[in-house]
Amino acid sequence: MGAEAAEEEVLFERRGHLGIVTLNRPKAVNALNAGMVEAMLRQLTDWAGDDAVATVLVRGAGDRGLCAGGDIVAIYKDMLHGGTETAEFWAEEYRLNLLISQYPKPYVAFMDGLVLGGGVGISAHGSVRIVTERTRTGMPETTIGFVPDVGGTLLLSRSPGETGTHAALTGAHLSGADALFMGLADYFVPSENLPALAEALESSTPEAAVGRFAQAAPESALAAQREWIDAAYVHDDAEEIVRSLRSLGDQAIAAADTIEAKSPTSVKVALASLRRVRGLPLEEALDQEYRVGLRCLAGPDFREGIRAQVVDKDRNPQWKPPILADVRPSDVEGYFAPLGERELGLATLGSESKETV
Repeated sequence: MGAEAAEEEVLFERRGHLGIVTLNRPKAVNALNAGMVEAMLRQLTDWAGDDAVATVLVRGAGDRGLCAGGDIVAIYKDMLHGGTETAEFWAEEYRLNLLISQYPKPYVAFMDGLVLGGGVGISAHGSVRIVTERTRTGMPETTIGFVPDVGGTLLLSRSPGETGTHAALTGAHLSGADALFMGLADYFVPSENLPALAEALESSTPEAAVGRFAQAAPESALAAQREWIDAAYVHDDAEEIVRSLRSLGDQAIAAADTIEAKSPTSVKVALASLRRVRGLPLEEALDQEYRVGLRCLAGPDFREGIRAQVVDKDRNPQWKPPILADVRPSDVEGYFAPLGERELGLATLGSESKETV
């Protein structure tokens, strides 16, 4: 993709002391591709050292959402030719996620509408995360034979109790109130007030601007379900989690049905990812997700999941293996094995920069 096309798909402007990033693929719910990620990484790096920019805002064009995730159709086409471009895309995307988490200036994200997968990566690592009554966020990767990434495993591992495990395994869409409860967002602002808030950010600090528009959020439905979620998902074995869910009735049974419809391999690898990432810094979490992601590229379920959901749209994926019991512990372990020369190495780079300082 040429630089001109990438710039059309993500727009940058400065108003007052506010640098604005607008994802500009509204027909695709602003799904991220390699050109957009590269452009964002470059511009955010420039603005980090620009004294004229005090605050950065990221938002999505159109009225459907900030970002529906990575461009999985492009990933599918690349997988048919070896997946090399996807591996490079993820490496840049994870560097962008890390930069956002360490950004030296307030990074405001309007998490309005759909904010899924990669959209979480460019928003929930920010310092001022705003949801609305329209927010539908989450990490739905197990639906397409993949595993939460962009630092999502770390974010979900930090959520209260086992709510993050529930969200990861089921791929549930979360409301703005749920996102606040889970620690994925900071403030609730009605969507009709976002344009005025953006204008206020041009001349005010984020604290002052958000303080004018933030309101009390509705109750979180997920918070009300904590009791059965914590009881069922405390186990480190996916089959045991499903058995526990089925013993708890009602909503828990529905969650069990949902999990059993996902890729069995993805469910087990996602669970192991969340357990392994607890207490790690983001650099190490992203390195781990990169290892897992490259193994997903090489396996059958990721391609099959995208085919069933967005290519043929038959919603009838044929998972290999087809049930949780057939996914062996050694299969899961293989997803976390070192990549050798292909390692992303963000943790190594971080330690080297600290030594230099």
